Parts: sequence; C-alpha cells; structure tokens
Amino acid sequence: MSLLSLFLVAGLALFAYVSLIWLASLALRDASIIDIFWGLGFVLVGWLYFALSDGYAPRQWLLMTLVSIWGLRLSGYLLWRNWGQGEDFRYRQWRAAAGRQFWWRSFFQVFLLQGFLIWIISVPLLAAQSAPSPAGLTLLDGAGVLLWLAGFYFEAVGDWQLARFRANPANRGQVLSQGVWRYTRHPNYFGDACQWWGFYLIALAAGGWWSLFSPLLMTFLLRRVSGVTLLERSLKTSRPAYEAYIATTNAFFPGRPRKHAPPPAAHTGNQP
Repeated sequence: MSLLSLFLVAGLALFAYVSLIWLASLALRDASIIDIFWGLGFVLVGWLYFALSDGYAPRQWLLMTLVSIWGLRLSGYLLWRNWGQGEDFRYRQWRAAAGRQFWWRSFFQVFLLQGFLIWIISVPLLAAQSAPSPAGLTLLDGAGVLLWLAGFYFEAVGDWQLARFRANPANRGQVLSQGVWRYTRHPNYFGDACQWWGFYLIALAAGGWWSLFSPLLMTFLLRRVSGVTLLERSLKTSRPAYEAYIATTNAFFPGRPRKHAPPPAAHTGNQP
C-alpha cells in the first residue's frame, strides 16, 4: 500500500474515531472527554500503520512500544485526573458562548479539529514504519530513544509530583516549585514535545526527513496555542500572585531558577 493510501486510510479511521467520541460527549454533556482520547488516537493510528506497512520490523516495534507507552500513560492520567470533575472550564466557556449551536459546532471546532491534528502530527509514525531500509537500527534511532526517555521523565514525573502536591491539603493555595517544577513551569508540555522530537529522529533514521513539520507543529501548539499560552493567560487573570513564579522559573525549556526566587511557601496560586 502506498504512503498516500495509508495516510488516507488513517484519516478515515480517525474520522470515525472522533465521531464516536463526539456522540458520547453529547450524551454526557462533556466535550472535554476528547482530551482523554487525544493520546489514544495516536496509538490507534500508529498500530494501523504498523499493521498495513512493510517497514523494518525492529524499528516498527521500537517506535510503537514508545508511542503506546506515551499515549496510554497520558490518556490514563487524564482519565484519573478528570474523573468526576465535570467538563473542563475551557469547554464550558465555549458551550456558553455557542449556546444551542454548540452540539454541532463542537463536532467541527473540537472533535474534527483534534482528529485532524492527530492525523497530521502522526506522520512520523507513518514515515518510520513504511520504510524497509535501513535494515538495522542506527545512531539516530538511539538518539530518538534517549530524547524520548528524557521527555517521558519530565512529563510523567511532573504529573506525578503535581498530583502528590495537590493531594496534600496543606498545599492548598500554593505553587509547586520543587522537583522538575523548579526548572520549568510546564515540565509536562516540555516532556511531551521532547517525546515527539524523539519519534521524529526515529522517522529520520528511516529517511522520513519530510515529517519535520510534525514535531515543529506539536511544539508550537504546546507553547503558543493550547498549552503554555492558554493556561498562563487564565492563571495570570485569576491568580495574580502566580506572577512571582513566572518571574523566577522558565516557562518551557528547563533552566536554573533565577536567584531572587522567593521560598515556595511564599507563592500562591496553583498549577492546572
């Protein structure tokens, strides 16, 4: 099957995937369930490419092991975090603004859009799995795995540290500025981006240089659209004291805290 045919089949599968989730969201009156299925969408597409491609099998297994760990962990964490919390505030705002039209507008503006993004961003998974050569893992594959491991550490450890911090009533109203949160205000977003650059390096090892737009787009979305920018706009508005944390800690790329940082207990506010 040609690359174009594989890509189109994946697009049709994702259309069906997000359509079913949209129908479930109507019954539940909760459009934010799409966030839980974001990571699983990449796992679905990745295994579809695995089943229909004739690439180098060890690279296919390597890539899909990493993709599955990333996607299943992310979706499982979001399911656990959001369970019983109701619809996310972003979607509540969109629902209120759209009124009675939200039920159909959400299909195009939320579900179909996210399905399209999964389709486009998952291109390295196609590139890496459809190339039969080189018949052997390379240094680029190894570099991709190392970068993925670093990203997974920041994302998974960051989520775990924040969950523990928020579970302690004594931390209510404070900002976590220890652990990986000491070096970046959004270790989960940074880690997510690193993992996708790792996937790209594995695709590059298989000649998929043309899929470079995928990690670039993912990084842009995390930094400028649905990640850092959107979240911090809300935090700055609702929690002015969060500015103290902003002044001392890098937003995305990890770095040493600035020396004039106040002690953690002096901060107020909360991470998402």
